[in-house]
Amino acid sequence: MLLPGGRKSVEPMAARVHPQNVRSAHQSMHHLVADADWSDQALLAAVAAQVLPPLSRKSAACHWIVDDTGFSKKGVHSVGVARQYCGRLGKTDNCQVAVSLSIANEHGSLPVGYRLYLPEQWAQDTVRRKKAGVPDQVVFQTKTALAMDQIDSALATGIAAGVVLADAAYGTETHWRDQLSERGLLYMVGVRSNTKVWWGSHQPAPMPPASPKGGRPRTRPMRDSAHAPISVHEVAQSLPARTYRQVSWRQG
Repeated sequence: MLLPGGRKSVEPMAARVHPQNVRSAHQSMHHLVADADWSDQALLAAVAAQVLPPLSRKSAACHWIVDDTGFSKKGVHSVGVARQYCGRLGKTDNCQVAVSLSIANEHGSLPVGYRLYLPEQWAQDTVRRKKAGVPDQVVFQTKTALAMDQIDSALATGIAAGVVLADAAYGTETHWRDQLSERGLLYMVGVRSNTKVWWGSHQPAPMPPASPKGGRPRTRPMRDSAHAPISVHEVAQSLPARTYRQVSWRQG
């Protein structure tokens, strides 16, 4: 997998590694990929144990990057393949999607979590699951749920917490942001322009006093006609020009 070369599917790799005995090499590699019992999580943990210490020594500030990657496919038999949004293509197409968590700073990055997204139609199709070899314990999870599982796993292994970065596909979900806060994690995430926030004079109504009869007090902000949140688009439009500055990520 790490050797130079083009396609990293089994057959071309076998031809590169053992050109004199491609068939035997193909069978061995296919068994490893398709049938052998090995843990991808254990492999990721072993790599992290080797790479994270020197990466962290170069810079104490490491960020946790949540993202997903699409792999364009022609057929319909690969696990999880479906017509869904493919980030690499920038459109909906036939593809697989994997959710990942990477630890990164200005010196490098390392994936510490990686999980294939199983669309709901796949998760509910017992015949298709059996034919593709999907384990019984694998159930449908949203991409945000997969990402949170990876974050919990990273916290459990003692990886130093960093600011969580994610695009609007994750950041727009209020419950997901609340879960990050519950875990004591700072975050900087994308949201859609119509996301509502409390800002400036737009503040929630005062909380009513606790009822003398008891009962659970309110914990969520209250809104009414005089106390309504504002969209982030409206916030952006209200800010003076000096608030903004142009940032160049790269040249070319």
